Amino acid sequence: MKTKVKFFDYPVQFTEYAEEYTRIFREVCGKGAFILGEEVERFEDEFAAFVGAKHAIGVGNCTDGLLISLHAAGIGAGDEVISVSHTFVATIEVMQFLGAKPVFADIAEDHNMDADAVEELITPKTKAIVPVHLNGRICTKMDKLVEIASEHGLVIIEDAAPAIGATYKGRGSGTFGLAGCFSFYPAKLLGTFGDAGAIVTDDDDLAARLRIMRNHSRGERGEVKFWGQNSRMDNLHAAILSFKLSHLEGLIERRRAIARQYQEGLAEIDKLKLPPPPQEDGRHYDVFQNYEIEAEDRDKLVEHLSDKGIEVALPWGGKAVHQFKALGLSTLSLPRTEEHFRKALMIPMYPSLENAHVRYTIDMITHFYG
Repeated sequence: MKTKVKFFDYPVQFTEYAEEYTRIFREVCGKGAFILGEEVERFEDEFAAFVGAKHAIGVGNCTDGLLISLHAAGIGAGDEVISVSHTFVATIEVMQFLGAKPVFADIAEDHNMDADAVEELITPKTKAIVPVHLNGRICTKMDKLVEIASEHGLVIIEDAAPAIGATYKGRGSGTFGLAGCFSFYPAKLLGTFGDAGAIVTDDDDLAARLRIMRNHSRGERGEVKFWGQNSRMDNLHAAILSFKLSHLEGLIERRRAIARQYQEGLAEIDKLKLPPPPQEDGRHYDVFQNYEIEAEDRDKLVEHLSDKGIEVALPWGGKAVHQFKALGLSTLSLPRTEEHFRKALMIPMYPSLENAHVRYTIDMITHFYG
């Protein structure tokens, strides 16, 4: 059947403001300066202010951001890092490349790291905690994670890739630990037309070190100060991101409006578990990067929705990181995570999604469950 509802509409990301993006392209490229220029510096200042951090450092992508943040924090061979398996593999692969060992905490009811399960995982080798703010929601009990890290002398590096603009008790994602890392992949809340990312921190020394590390660790005169890597933000991406950042608050509110429609339309179906609804005065301000549900008879529901022309997705192909056998982590047991992946399903969620398509999706899910 012809697609009626796209899971994500990539072309509209450009066509919606095609004239403005064309102007940006001509303006930036006409200068003949393409990497780590004034556009990057301007966006870094704007993004730091938006998040509520002192510094923002533009990098090539969020994976690089996690890698150099952990490296700059002293994480290396033999160290243990506590994180979750309910995440994109990038969160964990950077630990492997540093020679560190990932230790997995199970997830809580909101699908994020269970803070109550973290302390029992700490050993003398534990050096860091990497919470992942999945689907645009900051980990519940983030303040408890901060307390645990402080008590045990651990650093927190937040994977905030899907949570730009989310807050917990009024504090922005990425600002709870030593550093927070963000993704500007095209499908993200703040996406460019390629790969890009940023690290935020309030630590002056760390910020200075990260700025050097992203550019082969070369100082102002080209002196190489220590081992670094190539993870520089392009000026064109930065200019596009500056423009899109000026519209971001409205785009987030649109996502929250769609989430309210899903909540109202699907809440009475007892075979579904929905994410927490948008709160106005609660502890969480969720930005709904994705709308991830747990569904009974999920695979049959996927087939039904496909037949009705609705595109949906299983998170990361339907597997948590520890369930990919090739990675050698399959002996782990994470009951809540594994139960979640038997039912997990992401339905369409993006600002240009029409209300009629939201209602159609709700109707077709309701029809499936009778």
